[in-house]
Amino acid sequence: MNVLILGSGGREHAIAWKINQSNLLKKLYIAPGNAGTAEVGTNLNIQPTNFSEIRQAVIQYKISLVIVGPEDPLVKGIHDYFLADEILKDVKVIGPQKLAAQLEGSKEFAKKFMVKHNIPTAKYESFTVESLEEGYEFLETLKAPYVLKADGLAAGKGVLILSDLQKAKDELKEMLSNQKFGNASSKVVIEEFLDGIELSCFVLTDGTNYVNLPHAKDYKRIGEGDTGLNTGGMGAISPVPFASKEFLDKVEKQVIIPTINGLKKDKIPYKGFIFFGLIMVNNEPKVIEYNCRMGDPETEVVIPRIKSDLLELFIATGENKLNTKKIEFTSESAATVMLVSGGYPEAYEKGKEIKGISAVENSIIFQAGTTFNNDKVVTNGGRVLAVTSYGENFKEALNKSYQNIEKIHFDKLNFRKDIGFDL
Repeated sequence: MNVLILGSGGREHAIAWKINQSNLLKKLYIAPGNAGTAEVGTNLNIQPTNFSEIRQAVIQYKISLVIVGPEDPLVKGIHDYFLADEILKDVKVIGPQKLAAQLEGSKEFAKKFMVKHNIPTAKYESFTVESLEEGYEFLETLKAPYVLKADGLAAGKGVLILSDLQKAKDELKEMLSNQKFGNASSKVVIEEFLDGIELSCFVLTDGTNYVNLPHAKDYKRIGEGDTGLNTGGMGAISPVPFASKEFLDKVEKQVIIPTINGLKKDKIPYKGFIFFGLIMVNNEPKVIEYNCRMGDPETEVVIPRIKSDLLELFIATGENKLNTKKIEFTSESAATVMLVSGGYPEAYEKGKEIKGISAVENSIIFQAGTTFNNDKVVTNGGRVLAVTSYGENFKEALNKSYQNIEKIHFDKLNFRKDIGFDL
């Protein structure tokens, strides 16, 4: 079958790399892709939110299955667009419909869903500019630090954690009155702060059945020791050493099963990935957030650990037959380290030539912010490359990645040297 992946990051390169290994694949297309995806499929110069151009490509290239990488097209309703189109309606889409994508697209929607279905999470209230004074009063009932979340999508930047009450009130006003995060912060969710250690769990579901994927932990801050600004992710490891079988059983019983059952009860159709952003508090799981797609850079450690044919699992998802499939993982650990442009996550330059990728041995390079300039691979984003390795444990895997990073060069290259420091 012919398959189309939407997106251009390391996540999409990892999915493309895996699907390219399937005997069920005829031709693979990636829109828009990057210099790495061009090695395993054909890039199409189409943005994931340009539904009419995607429609033309699906018809032209006889696509039977579409995998949606990023959240934006899902929240904007690409799955619904396919279902409403006479020609596209039988094309299988891996990624939830618009209503279900509100689990990521609206923090308030997600919190209401969790409360309704008794899924453990932090207590919260949500506020608009009209209820700003009540927001101030709610903040006064909480202990520091204070967690403010823009309700809508803010490209991973809409969450503030503040230790000072007055600063929290000022920022709440900035978000609501002055639209600090644009329309995304026209509503703000204020939560109690949960103190614990974070990890991510993932499932692939057809809406009734699901398979658990490997769990992972990512590192979001730019600086060593988890300091500095938040980024899209500076590295990840899988599996997570502190996630015992006992804890993962709790996640399944208290979080995953109630989520799948809740979607069914609320008649919210769901086909695709669910990402559970969790925090372990006193050995109990609580949900920080849902995402309606795979995380990045977690995908770059989760996908390499899957031994099963991923395309076969996607086909079963599209046909509501996931209950007929088993998923196998490797017992090895995987670790990835992100190489980023100097200055990221603030201003950075693009177009820097990348050298040394071909010298890498015993690691997989997943490309993210890359493109071609003539025949040269150059930087084209903040997060540029993910260097993923296997090992007996995460430390061995990280050592391989760090050894290979020494072979890669581009101007102002930056990376974190302490991934896994807190484990």
